[in-house]
Amino acid sequence: MEAVQTYGRKKNATAVAYVKRGKGMIRINGQPLELLEPEILKFKVYEAILIVGEDKFAGLDIRVRVKGGGHTSQVYAIRQAIAKGIVAFYQKFVDEASKKEIKDLLVAYDRSLLVADPRRCEPKKFGGPGARARFQKSYR
Repeated sequence: MEAVQTYGRKKNATAVAYVKRGKGMIRINGQPLELLEPEILKFKVYEAILIVGEDKFAGLDIRVRVKGGGHTSQVYAIRQAIAKGIVAFYQKFVDEASKKEIKDLLVAYDRSLLVADPRRCEPKKFGGPGARARFQKSYR
């Protein structure tokens, strides 16, 4: 069975992509990619597919499980998981040259497709309403 499992992360959202040989189906939490909400961010997921070219996806089935985070971070986690999944699949089961070509295309377009964003939410401290803001000071 030719299959690879990769993950994508953004803030608290984690997406796990399972890529195997098939007939070009992409499902997210069991639903087809077309039903992904919000509508505006759907194109962000399509970016990974459009950059590499749909011919490379024709022989692959991709199943993505995603949880945690909000709508936007989930979409960014999904696109990263899909992009990393294709690169890993081509490296393992096709050849190094086509993997390098795909990887270069993705990195040239947007590095966050393959490299996770390390920024995290800073914890709240005492003496204020948030991480950095302090309570207002009054003199009388």
